[in-house]
Amino acid sequence: GSLATGRSPLNARQLLLVNLLTDAAPALAIAARPPRGVSADQLLSEGPDTSLASALDRAIAVRAAATTAATATAWLLTGPWVTPTRASTTALVTTVGAQLGQTIMTSSRDPIVLVAGVGSAAVLLGVVQTPGLSQLFGCTPLDPLALAIAGGSASTASVAAQVLPRVMRGDGTRD
Repeated sequence: GSLATGRSPLNARQLLLVNLLTDAAPALAIAARPPRGVSADQLLSEGPDTSLASALDRAIAVRAAATTAATATAWLLTGPWVTPTRASTTALVTTVGAQLGQTIMTSSRDPIVLVAGVGSAAVLLGVVQTPGLSQLFGCTPLDPLALAIAGGSASTASVAAQVLPRVMRGDGTRD
């Protein structure tokens, strides 16, 4: 977006909102839950190089690419037909939606992560769709078409972040 228009599609308040909604409750829910399928002793014995090595780097890269592609697509699809504020609001909803969707999908259906993700999404929609509050964050309420573009792009990114690593490895296994 910055290359096309000379300015960032998301303003500083919107970027702070992204961090608040994707890092607060969902990240806390993931950090606080016990690991599934492994004991604490197993995790301690494997060391950080095994847990945080290339698999984590690949996961971060794939999730970042999926979120970036989804956000750029949503912004471009809404940009020519609407005001810059509406396009940036659509990009904001897509970014947060894609990150929350990816977090929920990688949580192994953990109910606490699901509640945290859905709750953050509800807060996002409340902020964006409430006049006055929306303007405080540099947004504007979205019409059904913009919401559909954001939701479709975010959903595509969430699925792509799950499928791409398997396709890149050429098998059906998970990292």
